[in-house]
Amino acid sequence: MKKDEIRRRVKARKTLLSDDEKERASERAFMLLENSAAFMLADRILMYHSLPDELPTRSFIAKWASRKRFYLPRVNGVNLDILPYDEQSLTLGSFHIEEPTGNDMASIDDIELVVVPAVAFDRRGNRVGRGKGYYDRLLGSTRATKVGMGFDFQLLDEEIESEPHDVALDIVITENNHIVIRHRRR
Repeated sequence: MKKDEIRRRVKARKTLLSDDEKERASERAFMLLENSAAFMLADRILMYHSLPDELPTRSFIAKWASRKRFYLPRVNGVNLDILPYDEQSLTLGSFHIEEPTGNDMASIDDIELVVVPAVAFDRRGNRVGRGKGYYDRLLGSTRATKVGMGFDFQLLDEEIESEPHDVALDIVITENNHIVIRHRRR
């Protein structure tokens, strides 16, 4: 199935979710994340502030913000800057996502765990994003563990075709799945 078709199907399915269903799925998925070795061992974590059709992240960030160092992305042209999370210095940025303000940028080399959203995932760690390539450009430059988070229906049984610039994930988590992907080393 082509990426545009996947985007269309998943978008249609997301419109059927109630806010309560989103919250319940988020609680279960993020419980799987917080119980994972990858999360327990990481101190510096790049998260995302969720869009209305993604697993809600705000309560998870608030729960752990005093014990982990969270960072959020900020759109800068075609790339993402990484800034420390500070609830007091967020502003509505590109694509109507709350982003950190300021100039205290971090290096992707300092991040130990990257938690990313996507439109869809497969069981090999391939993902379909929204089509702009922001995360692929960022993920291609880090050795951090890469975790994709989504709803159960975003995890596809069929393999997603990948392109040379696509970066596979190490872990995919949904409300009922925790899949660790074993990549072949090149």
